[in-house]
Order: sequence, then structure tokens, then C-alpha cells
Amino acid sequence: MSSERNRRIAKNTGLLYLRSLLTMAVSLYTSRIVLNTLGVEDFGIYNVVGGFVTLFGFLNSSMASGTQRFLSFEIGQKDFTQLAKVFSMCVNIHFIIALVILILAETIGLWAVNTQLTLPTERMEATLWVYQFSILAFLVNVVSVPYNAAIIAHERMNVFAWVSIIDVGLKLLIVFMLQWFGFDKLKLYAVLMFSIALIIRIIYGIYCRRNFPESRFRFFWDKPLFKTLMGFAAWNLWGNVAFAMYSQGINILLNIFFGPAVNAARGIAYQVQGSVNGFVHNFQMAMNPQITKSFAANDLQYMHQLIFQGAKYSFYLLFLLSLPILLETEIILELWLNTVPDYTIIFTQLVIVNILIESISGPLMTAAQASGKIKLYQSIVGGLLISILPISYVFLKQGYPPEVTIYINIIVSVIALIFRLIIVSHLVRLSVTGYLVKVVLRVFSVTIFSIIPPLLMHTILLPGFQRLLVVGIYSTISALLVIYVVGFKNNERIFIKNKLTYLLKLKTGKI
Repeated sequence: MSSERNRRIAKNTGLLYLRSLLTMAVSLYTSRIVLNTLGVEDFGIYNVVGGFVTLFGFLNSSMASGTQRFLSFEIGQKDFTQLAKVFSMCVNIHFIIALVILILAETIGLWAVNTQLTLPTERMEATLWVYQFSILAFLVNVVSVPYNAAIIAHERMNVFAWVSIIDVGLKLLIVFMLQWFGFDKLKLYAVLMFSIALIIRIIYGIYCRRNFPESRFRFFWDKPLFKTLMGFAAWNLWGNVAFAMYSQGINILLNIFFGPAVNAARGIAYQVQGSVNGFVHNFQMAMNPQITKSFAANDLQYMHQLIFQGAKYSFYLLFLLSLPILLETEIILELWLNTVPDYTIIFTQLVIVNILIESISGPLMTAAQASGKIKLYQSIVGGLLISILPISYVFLKQGYPPEVTIYINIIVSVIALIFRLIIVSHLVRLSVTGYLVKVVLRVFSVTIFSIIPPLLMHTILLPGFQRLLVVGIYSTISALLVIYVVGFKNNERIFIKNKLTYLLKLKTGKI
């Protein structure tokens, strides 16, 4: 049974990996063209204003993870009657959340954009267009959550792969449309991004209605179920407020202290982060439903196995992509962008270091959600995350450069990882020692041994495209060898060896 579940995870990971490759390629290309088309200032305006809208997402995010958890849990218990009730209640709640976000965005949010952000006066009209269409796109995404969660809970990852082709194709079309029309390009970009969000929402809705009986929404209200869902969401709310405050709050702080040019640099850095981190996110997306379903079925042994392997493999996938980027950030950015805003290089390097640390926390977060007992977890971890904002303000007020905000983020991420491990060990009877030995020690060893050969090449060779190629090759070979020898256990090495042997025989026609 576990081998079948592992094969499903592997298949879904492969599909989502292809999705990430396509998304990353188009995203990096379109970001470059959009930056050059809009200019640094308008690109920075879009990032800070669009990011400001997502600040209200703490309401949605608090319920989104709960929706995913409860749908997966009911599927794990094979209670399909309750599954339909949970879905309908989640749709009701997300429409309520959308209404609340709309009210907040058009009152407090609009006031803040007009009075608190540092924006060019002559671009205020375009800024308000960006703000309003960013709100609309965000609301569309809010009401889409139950449908996306249903697809993930049923592990239909091929749907995400196909819809992603449509999504990136439309975003590629936007790049050309910006150059075809003489309309204000910042306004046009905001309108077109909203249009894509609406199209993707319609596609997911149609698919769910045709394939999942529980997703055929019928008005249904169950007060006890509402209290259960909202009770779970209430504690998630604190964690998501913390995330929204420290991520978008930092963006606003940087705007206040340094202006939109630094927001553009941060936007590019997080574009790289999002593209690279997408691979790990997709792997964990394929694995997370099985963690929740295993807990629902009381199969804790398999659940622990998934947590250890998920954390370790997440780091390896991310490290393989990140190592050459960390060593050759400047050359990569110069080749990718015609204009590299100040601070982009250091921002990019630091956010990648941070997501490497966060990558091994992902399965712990899912395990805490699966347990349903998240009060202590969200209180402590949320408190740590939100502390990033006031600490950053103090340092920026003292005259420190903008990258200090990410250094603070990295330190807090390490502390949060420690608390996550301690709390989750009690929630699902996970061995702390096992996690430290099987995950932390192995990924630390892989990092130290892998970085030596490409770092030597980086030091010896002169900067340029040739060094980028050499460092990239050395990074890949070094990381793969060290991961195989040091990062995997013996049974994992045997499994990989057998799979490679089978594929080789299949290719040569020997089987």
C-alpha cells in the first residue's frame, strides 16, 4: 500500500516538476520584458501596490490551509457525505472572506495607498488602476480556493500541469500585448493580469464540477461545522497575519525608507525565489495530502517517513537549483535583465538562503495542520515571524541598508524551525533526534561538501559567461554526487540505482 502511495507521489511530483520548468522559463522571460517595458519605477509601483493588496490575504490564507486540511482529512477517512458538506461550507466562508477583504481594501487600504506609500505624484492615477485591478484579481483567487484545494486533495496534479500551460501562455501573450497597444502600459498590465486570474478561475471551476461530486455547490449551512472550520482558521489567522505583515510589511517599510526603486529590486529577487521555490512547492504539494490522509488513517509510521523524506528531498531539489545561482548571481542577473536595479544581487542571494532553511520546515507545517491542534504552534511561530517587522524597522531607522531586513528574516527562520520541530514532535509523536540526524545533519553535510568544487572554480576563473558555465557544471555534478553518497541512506541509493538501471535497459531495448 505504501509503495502505491509513494508511486503516486512520485508521479505527481514529476508532473508538477514539468509544470515548474515551464512556469519558471516563461516567468523569467516575461519578468525581463515587463521590467524593460514598464521601466524600473513603474515595475516597482506594481510590486509595492500589488503586494500591498495581498496584505489583506491573511484572512484568506488562514482559511485556505484549513480547507486543504479538512478536505484531505475527510478523503482519508472515506466519509464522502461529510466531504460534500465541508466543501459547501468552505465555499460559503470564502465568499464571506472575499466581501470582508473588499471592504477593508476599499477603506483602510485605499487610504494607505493614497497617503502612506512613497509614490510619484504624476503616476497616482495609474497606481490606483493597479490597486483596483489587483483587488479584483485577488478576490477571484479567494473564491477559487475551495476548488484548488479539492484538486490537490484528490491528487489530480496533472490538472495543475495542463492549466499552467494555459496560464503561462496567456502571460506570454501579455508581454507582446504591452508592446502592441499605446494605452498606459502600467494600467494595461494590471487589467490583463486580472483577466488571466478570471480565466484560470473559470477553468478550475468547470473541471471540479465535472469530476468531483462534492464540488457541485449547493447552499448549505451547518453551524457546528462552521464553528469547527472557523475555530481552526482562527488560529491559522494569527500565523497568516504574521506572514502577511512581515512579507508585505517589509515591502512597505522599504518603500517608505528607500522609495520604489528598492521595491523593484526586491520584486526581482522574490521573482527568482518564486521560480526556484516552485519546484519544492510542487513536490510538497504532491506529498502534503498523503501526510494528512496518513494521520487521518492513524498510520503515523508512514507519516513520519513522509516528513523525514519530504524535508530532506525538498532541500536537495532546491539546493541543486540554488547553488549555481548563489555563486554566479551577478552574471545571471546581467544576462537576464538589461537593467539590474541596485540591491538586486544581495537581495536575491539572501532570499535563496532563507528559502533553503524554510524548505525543511514545509513537512513540519503540514504535520501540524494535519493534527488539527495548531493553537500553540501558530501562537509561537506566528509571534516569531511578526517580530521581523518591528526589528527591521528599528534597524532601518538606525540607518542600516535595506538587506538587513532579510538577514533578520534568516535568523528568525532558524529559530522558528527549532520551535516547529519541538511542537510537532509532541503533536504527532515525531522523534526530534531522528529529525536532527536524518534531515538536519544530512542536509548540512551535503551543503558543506557540495559547495567546495564550484567555489574553487568561482575563485580561480575570471568573471564571465565561461565561468558561469563551468561553475554551473561543477555545481550540478558536485551536488548530485554528494547527495547520492552523503545525502541518501543505503536503501535510497539502491532504489535509485535500480531505477536508473531499469531506465537504461528500457532505452537500449534490453527489456
